[in-house]
Amino acid sequence: MTEPIIAKREVTRHILASFGIRTQKKLGQHFLVDEAVVGSIAATLELQPGMRVLEIGPGIGTLTQQLAMTGAAVTAVELDRRCIEIMATTLKAYENVRVVQGDVLALDFAETMGEEPFCIAGNLPYYITTPIVMKILEERVAATKMVFMVQKEVADRMTAAPGGKDYGALSVAVQYYTEAKKMFEVPASSFLPPPAVDSAVILCTMRKAAPVSVPSEKLFFRVVRAAFGQRRKTLANSLQGCGFDKASIVEMLKVTGIDGKRRGETLSMDEFAALSRAYHD
Repeated sequence: MTEPIIAKREVTRHILASFGIRTQKKLGQHFLVDEAVVGSIAATLELQPGMRVLEIGPGIGTLTQQLAMTGAAVTAVELDRRCIEIMATTLKAYENVRVVQGDVLALDFAETMGEEPFCIAGNLPYYITTPIVMKILEERVAATKMVFMVQKEVADRMTAAPGGKDYGALSVAVQYYTEAKKMFEVPASSFLPPPAVDSAVILCTMRKAAPVSVPSEKLFFRVVRAAFGQRRKTLANSLQGCGFDKASIVEMLKVTGIDGKRRGETLSMDEFAALSRAYHD
């Protein structure tokens, strides 16, 4: 018997009504009801039977079902116990799905997934997208590919090049750890209920080596955060305002040849790396 596709408006409405569920805005719950979009997200990971994938925030199992249909071994981490109860019904036909109750921001990835490589997928709640992404990157989990649906503005920030208003510390961090590509946009009408913003799907492929040479990642990102900490200030003033002493700043700018009157959003990753090397030396 073929299971009904959850990513259909009428099916999702029926599921929610059957369980007496009302969406919780505080959890950022907007259920995807576009089968083509869900299929495209799953296809982006190019999953094969037996491959392992961690899904963040499966909700009622909409994307989970598509991931499971590839034959991949799916581990879905969900905070809302009500959704877990629903998935016990909606995903009961899929033996390759394991549901874990918990907060992804407190998740021990190694304990949950082990040390072998895996992929990550998720329709991330808008209000905690950046903390989730940064946790995954900074903890250097064993993920090889990640595909996320995020707010369109966040996807633009993650993939932004130097010089524009979207470029910031998140852009540098994502592009330092991964090769990031915005795959396609998703209109608000694809969700139930529709959010106030449009979304986008982004693919992040983990880099095997850093794209720039830095003396320490901690120092590199300290420089990056300082440069973007006060966007209206010049680079020199931003660095000083974030704890770098004036003499060191003068030396950093002299060694690198970077104009201290520039603003952080104009600097490339190579220039941030050069600043951190000059400070370290």
